[in-house]
Amino acid sequence: MAITPGGSLNATPASNKQVLNTNYLDFTGTANSWGQQYLPDLMEKEAEVFGPRTISGFLSKIGAEEAMSSDQVVWSEQGRLHISYTGRVTHANQGPSSTTEITLQKEIDGAAVGASSVDHAVRVSDTIIISNSAGVFKALVTEVSNAVIAVAPYTTDNLAVSGADNDTTILVYGSEYAKGRSYIDATGLKDVDGRGANEPKLQTYTNKPIIMKDYYEVSGSDTSRIGWVEVTSEAGQGGYMWYLKAEADTRARFNDYLEMAMLEGEISAADGADTLSELGFGMYGASGNQTGTQGLFAAIEERGNLTSGITGVNAATDLAEFDAILAEFDKQGAIEENMMFVNRATSLAMDDMLASMNSYGAGGTSYGVFNNSEDMALNLGFSGFRRGSYDFYKSDFRYLNDKATRGGINAAAGSAAIRGVMIPAGTSSVYDQQLGKNLKRPFLHVRYRASQTDNRRMKTWVTGSVGAATSALDAMQLHFLTERCLITQGANNFMLMK
Repeated sequence: MAITPGGSLNATPASNKQVLNTNYLDFTGTANSWGQQYLPDLMEKEAEVFGPRTISGFLSKIGAEEAMSSDQVVWSEQGRLHISYTGRVTHANQGPSSTTEITLQKEIDGAAVGASSVDHAVRVSDTIIISNSAGVFKALVTEVSNAVIAVAPYTTDNLAVSGADNDTTILVYGSEYAKGRSYIDATGLKDVDGRGANEPKLQTYTNKPIIMKDYYEVSGSDTSRIGWVEVTSEAGQGGYMWYLKAEADTRARFNDYLEMAMLEGEISAADGADTLSELGFGMYGASGNQTGTQGLFAAIEERGNLTSGITGVNAATDLAEFDAILAEFDKQGAIEENMMFVNRATSLAMDDMLASMNSYGAGGTSYGVFNNSEDMALNLGFSGFRRGSYDFYKSDFRYLNDKATRGGINAAAGSAAIRGVMIPAGTSSVYDQQLGKNLKRPFLHVRYRASQTDNRRMKTWVTGSVGAATSALDAMQLHFLTERCLITQGANNFMLMK
């Protein structure tokens, strides 16, 4: 009887210990697999070598969220209450009852004054302060001719003709009328109200939401695989099934994208005056409507304040530059509580600056935005300090430090690098055009698309044949979608550090 032996069992001992394919328990069919003859000390726990990898939470700390139902958000911000301009003294005579002419050129914030007399708010019989290199003078407005106003100085001081455009500041501080007289028109005719009342100036701004999507996919077979290594997601889920971590990581990355887009968003240059124009991507043809959205950085660059100070070179210099920031805030809304999100270098520079004052720490900070709780501020990663009449709450901003986010971009951006942002805390009054009234809203908040039938703040749904089957696809697809934009109100109270 013939016996056919089985396949080679590699059972004959070798005289020498050698590293051969036969020395391995080959689980994959390839040479040198990691399953060795001698059981390795397997570290089953995945190492988190990059620490907490998510950067979301910035907006949740300083903002709010509100639903919207349109393709764009329109809001109005009320202008300044007081009347002030820059211009040039074009004709000067000395003494009371003599005429001095001043051409108004710009509003105090830089907007050009129009050619018509109704494009500014200075009226006959207004009393004004005139300031330039020659000194400070008080005068009475006697005539208004478009952008040119005639004034009679109260004193005999000579105002002198200005040497340059916009070197003279004009501030209305009151009015003066003769006995028994009513209003005076622009040409000086008495008892005639030719200009009408001054109206509050509203500046309208818009932004539009963008649609963001992402998904995760795993085959039906892989949902049942057990791995060698125990993994943990950003949300804390653990186990030996890799797809659970991959799914959670996709969700965490999408949440970061929500925040990053609200920070970095740009309006398309092709947008022009039409907020609904298209970028013109060929993949969508005429149906594409990707116009971009204005994020926080772009909004501050356009309508807010910029500073290149507080670099850490010298603590005394940094302090002077910080005080210059306070002086600029004084010119704006003077919001007393402000949040600061800065990169590591700027944070250390501010620490050195505060230490040089021998009063590092809270310094009387009220912590009003944290319900007057210093512990709450510290638990959220903020340190507070007071300078002048302002409270500041400083926090390191991971997004500006991480090499895989803005930190990597900043490394090569030079003077264009973004080092931090100062954001006013609390709320501002804005006019809501839909409701027709003023409302209190946070300076910074997110608007998301929602209706009675669909809420697009953060949508998730599952398709495929895994679990509750929705299609013949032998896989599970987890989808994410949001439609949102950022509203930056009162950007003149924000500061971008570059």
